[in-house]
Amino acid sequence: MADAEDVSSEVFNPGPPALVFDFLTDGAKLLRWMGVSADLEPVPGGRFRVSPNGREVVEGRFLEVTPPHRVVFTWGFVGAGAAIPAGSTTVEITLTATRGGTLVRLRHAGLPPGAPRTGHGAGWIHYLERLRSVAEGQDPGPDRLAASGTQHG
Repeated sequence: MADAEDVSSEVFNPGPPALVFDFLTDGAKLLRWMGVSADLEPVPGGRFRVSPNGREVVEGRFLEVTPPHRVVFTWGFVGAGAAIPAGSTTVEITLTATRGGTLVRLRHAGLPPGAPRTGHGAGWIHYLERLRSVAEGQDPGPDRLAASGTQHG
């Protein structure tokens, strides 16, 4: 159940669920739309480690991996004093086949009080749009959030 503190996004992706799922669980494919380095082990308890911009590192663990419909992992930034500590929040992504593609639903839960929900929501929308581009076979171009050094998602 969604909490008022959660950030949620829902977008249509023209790719089938299996294709979108691969872009969420294969490190090389994930880097086509988010991040500059990735170390993923997409099994329950496996590593989720991504550097969105070459300066910060997001780290967590996969909690659920159900091909091609659902991925759940913990999320947070590595380092002392991180506003969202490594592994302290949860990202749930559900993929539902629809006519002509996939409905992608993302929920980022457990954000600490005071975390900027608007910024997190905008960050996830930004990345889900980049994911849509790669699923369509397009190059999403340079990542403006990675270049700006803004904390993601």
